[in-house]
Amino acid sequence: MKNILVLCTGNSCRSQMAHGFLNKTLADKAQVYSAGIETHGLNPGAVAAMARAGIDITGHTSNHVDEYQGINWDYIITVCDHAYENCPFIAAPNAKRLHHNFYDPSKFVGSEEDTMAAFDKARDEIRDYVSAFAADHF
Repeated sequence: MKNILVLCTGNSCRSQMAHGFLNKTLADKAQVYSAGIETHGLNPGAVAAMARAGIDITGHTSNHVDEYQGINWDYIITVCDHAYENCPFIAAPNAKRLHHNFYDPSKFVGSEEDTMAAFDKARDEIRDYVSAFAADHF
C-alpha cells in the first residue's frame, strides 16, 4: 500500500474532495490522508457536492499536517497554491510531490443554484485529476 497525502489550506473542501475520490479509486492500493496547514472543518458545500457524485465524506475530519509526522509518504499532492507556497517542511525524501491549483468554490458568492454549480465544477475537475493521477501512478 502506498501512502498519499493531499494538502490544502484548511482541509475543508478541495483536499477533502480529492481524498474522497482517491479513496474510491485506489481503495486497495493506497492509504489516503488529507490535511491542511490550518483546519477549517468540513465545508458543507463540498460534502453535498461529493454526495451528488455518490461519495460520502461525512466521516472525514479536518486535520492539520503536523498530525501525520512520521508517515513514509509516497505521494504528496497540494491542491491549492496557498498550501503549496506556505506548507511547512515535510520530511519525505522518497515522496513524489505533485501540485495542481484547483479553483476554490468556497469563495464563490452567488445564488444557491450557482453556488452548487461552482462546487460541482471544482469536484469534477478534481475527479478528472484523480483519475489521471491513478492511471499515471498506479
